[in-house]
Amino acid sequence: MGLTLSHDGGTATIRVEGNLTVQTSPELEEAIRGLDEQVRDLDIDLSEVDFVSSAGLRVLVIAQKQTKLRGGRMRLLGPNDDVFSVLDMTGLSEVFVIER
Repeated sequence: MGLTLSHDGGTATIRVEGNLTVQTSPELEEAIRGLDEQVRDLDIDLSEVDFVSSAGLRVLVIAQKQTKLRGGRMRLLGPNDDVFSVLDMTGLSEVFVIER
């Protein structure tokens, strides 16, 4: 899995590439926890993610909670049909702001 982090004012964007699994999700979790306190909004670009496991979903839920605690918002950007299907089946498509 690859991660690219960028900042634009109070918004951070993390672009994820590859599979988001139990082996790779700790890297994303660490990146999210390491965000500067001034970052309020978080965009997670999933357009290059092929698969998300329950461990990956857990990290996304943690990110959502952390972002809300900062008074910000989180968006998931560009999930493919397979990733969106997992989000939909778990009910998380109703929890997250998803921009396809």
